[in-house]
Amino acid sequence: MAKPHLKQNLLPQLIGLALGGAALAPAFAQDTNQLETVEIRGVRATLKKNLAEKRESQNIVDSISAEDVGKFPDKNVADSLQRVPGISVDRIWGEGKAIFVRGTDKNLNMTQLNGQAVASSEWWLNEPQTRSFNYDVLPSEIVGSLDVFKSPSADLDEGSIGGLVIVKTRKPLAFKDQLTLQASAEAMYSKLPGKTDPQVSGLLNWKSDDKTFGVLLAISSQKRHMRRDGLEQFSDGKYDVKDQNGAVTNAYASWGGGSAIFRQERERTTTNLALQFQPNPATDIVLNLMDSDMKMNNNNQNYLWQAGGLAVGGVISVVDPKFITVSDGGKALVGGTVGPKTGVSFEPIYRESYIKSRVADLDGNYQGGSWTLHGQVGTTNSSGGSSHDRHFWMEGDTRTTISLGPDHYGVKYLDISPLDPKALTLKAGDDRIRRMEAKENYAQGDVSFDLDGGAIKSVKLGVKLRDNTLQNFRTQGTAGPGSNGWQSFSLADLSTGPSPLLSQQAATADALTQYAWFDDGLVASKAIPMYDKAMTYKDVLNENYKIHEKITALYAKADYAVGQLRGDFGLRFVRTQQTSDGYLGNASGGFSPTSVGNNYTDALPSLNVVYDLSKQLVLRGSVSRAMARQTFDLLSPGLRRDGTVLSKGYAGNPMLKPVHANQAEIGAEWYYADAALISGTFFIKKLDTFTYKASKSEQVGSETLTVERPYNADNGADIKGFELQWQQPFGNSGFGTVVNYTFTDAKAGAVAGQPRLKVLGNSRDQFNFSGYYEQGPISLRLSYNYRSKSYGNVEMGGQVVNSAYGQWDASASWDVTKKIAVYASAVNLNNEVIKSNTVDGIPVGVYENGARYSLGIRAKF
Repeated sequence: MAKPHLKQNLLPQLIGLALGGAALAPAFAQDTNQLETVEIRGVRATLKKNLAEKRESQNIVDSISAEDVGKFPDKNVADSLQRVPGISVDRIWGEGKAIFVRGTDKNLNMTQLNGQAVASSEWWLNEPQTRSFNYDVLPSEIVGSLDVFKSPSADLDEGSIGGLVIVKTRKPLAFKDQLTLQASAEAMYSKLPGKTDPQVSGLLNWKSDDKTFGVLLAISSQKRHMRRDGLEQFSDGKYDVKDQNGAVTNAYASWGGGSAIFRQERERTTTNLALQFQPNPATDIVLNLMDSDMKMNNNNQNYLWQAGGLAVGGVISVVDPKFITVSDGGKALVGGTVGPKTGVSFEPIYRESYIKSRVADLDGNYQGGSWTLHGQVGTTNSSGGSSHDRHFWMEGDTRTTISLGPDHYGVKYLDISPLDPKALTLKAGDDRIRRMEAKENYAQGDVSFDLDGGAIKSVKLGVKLRDNTLQNFRTQGTAGPGSNGWQSFSLADLSTGPSPLLSQQAATADALTQYAWFDDGLVASKAIPMYDKAMTYKDVLNENYKIHEKITALYAKADYAVGQLRGDFGLRFVRTQQTSDGYLGNASGGFSPTSVGNNYTDALPSLNVVYDLSKQLVLRGSVSRAMARQTFDLLSPGLRRDGTVLSKGYAGNPMLKPVHANQAEIGAEWYYADAALISGTFFIKKLDTFTYKASKSEQVGSETLTVERPYNADNGADIKGFELQWQQPFGNSGFGTVVNYTFTDAKAGAVAGQPRLKVLGNSRDQFNFSGYYEQGPISLRLSYNYRSKSYGNVEMGGQVVNSAYGQWDASASWDVTKKIAVYASAVNLNNEVIKSNTVDGIPVGVYENGARYSLGIRAKF
């Protein structure tokens, strides 16, 4: 082999010197070819495999692989993905739930299982149905590998602008041994609720003597007690605020706020069954079945103050009101004394919630000489919501002084003590039942041809059909004092003492951190039986909707290679036929059905270029056009009236256009040593629109209403940034590190009459660090994940800003024997708090989830 030119080796040396020549010197003193023959197990082997997949890929992609079931230090796939450059995670419930990629909102990214959709639903009444995948349903134990595609190819599904995540499960014939049994058991201690729960998982894999048939069965069962303490402010619209002298100021005012304790018992059981058949070397057929069943019974108790909630005829009476000026030029109430009538209220909620997801997928490949035929058919469905969402409403008379500021929830009840259970009486209750359902059937087929003698090495032609239906159902149960045996209780009848001390990490001195609360046993034995008997149920038609989509995609892709240049180019042509069904509220208070169709076609070209400058140095580039469809909740055609201001209404917009992006990226990767990498990638995305909400006058029957709907902005957003990665084992010391940083500069266009917004979901800075030590039977890992402030929707005249978040995690394992290991982990060691305020300093929410610790044993036979 010819000796490389000095010019080709100069760049790696300069980078090595910049990062510290002493740390990298041992890598250059060894022969790379010899290193590749050494079998390295554990963390370093996994990292090496990840880099090998990245090195050979034609796309800009990052991969995570798990060598053994349960080797991920995280409890679901989202928590594992947070280690990938450019990805940050929504941890509002203490465990990763949704992901943000390269500064794009969670709704602009897709997740698939083995290359196809996984239906997912939500459990919470107020959670919108989006296209963001709910990672609650997917434990990390079932995963063989994860690929994050940041540049598309024509044969990859459309729908992602930030990135497409493909989760791959294991195949039975890929196991080395004929019979493999793996199992793990651990105890998890959650500090805030003070509970310890069992986590067990197991895998059984068998393949025939002739290696033509295999069966894999993996089961994971996780139980977890959650507790989340919160200080909350509930944003509302404008009111006339009248002071004690009769002066009136039109201003935004909170409905109210409170000190909340949320508790949930999660029980997640996930089963994965895979059958693989290879009757001959040319044929490979895999049937994959996945079932995830999650019960999430939970209880929320919130001791509340009210402001807008006490308005009479749109007027709030406040002694010594205090105001600030907000971004849209208006005023907002942030202090003063309200009351005395019902100046305090208490709302315990008991929910019986669930999420279920199922997948049945049949995947087949046939190699016919110079051509390959691939086919895949399947179905996936999900359901979620609550079979009961029981709200109890208690009230008491007091004047209440409030003081709001950034992360500041000052409240003082002047005429009662929150610790006095006799001060509050049960006034009403209702049952807010919601059921979400999603189903997708799909069929895909393509054929690839290997070509000889030219720059084009292979061509793939294919078609994919998807039939997708999503529905939302709402039922309301109502009851009142004296109806159907309903009994009025005081809080004293259902309380056995004060709540735990709440929000100890986040509360200021004048926040409410303890109060008399419901006893779960008394509620179950005394209140719920009467409650259920008293309820009268009816459908809430204006919140019911169905979105049906038929999606047809044709694609053509060509792989090319000329010397050191390789890559692919292609075109994906997609037709979307969308029908939105719902109900319109009419002037008489009834509802009438409505249906709206919206069809659109997209042509999505893509080009990926890879140049192997040397064996160690790879240059990459990509240009493409991508699209993402609007979220389901925004496409509802129904209209509902405001419960207080009868001339106001709220509706979706089935005619919303999808978001398109013209995007490009260029980068370099230097694989300078075994399991080592330095890389950098610059990217730019130009979005043609974003969605905002506005109120306009509309004729509804014989009335003119002010209706708030979502609309497409005439302009979009520009997102540009770069990613840096460094992965380095430090010689034979056993120490190593994985570091990455992502910077994004995101700017959204302006909308006339609207405050200029930051791009939803975007964080300017994202940083991940993992340091590891692995020597002999011992393996240690310490990780830090940081995300700078990010942005949400507009509330009370200003955009919501989520404060920066940084979390420390750790894991350790000890191989007692070659087949048995003991391991431990710690999540959120620093008990980081989630904080949100408007850009003007009005607090929205402060939430504390606490740390979690686990100790377990893993065996492989």
